Amino acid sequence: MRRGRRQRWMIKIAEERMKILFHRAEEEISHHPERSHRYAQMARNIAQKYNLKNQPHWNIRQCKSCHKFLKPGLNSQIRLSNSSIHIKCLECGEIRRIPYIKEKKMRRRKNIESHTFKKRINE
Repeated sequence: MRRGRRQRWMIKIAEERMKILFHRAEEEISHHPERSHRYAQMARNIAQKYNLKNQPHWNIRQCKSCHKFLKPGLNSQIRLSNSSIHIKCLECGEIRRIPYIKEKKMRRRKNIESHTFKKRINE
């Protein structure tokens, strides 16, 4: 172990705690929104302390400006544009744009592969 580096077991525990906090935030958002926001903030603090990244599906559920936990339909709006997802936080009004070009490319690639596969079978 190099100096200044966290041990793997510490990082594993931190990731488990973050996962638990996000699940609790998901459960509590409809009944106790402030508690839910606090859980999301605590998970963010753990990530900063141990220099970890949130998983992408949890990262989308947190506002970048006010750091509140977002629940679609309750405190956020989701709209689909031509090639991006617009997530609007109803707490602060921040709009987050996430491109979904990769998904479109993957869908096209699967289409092309399925057509070439069908042609091989028919030959």
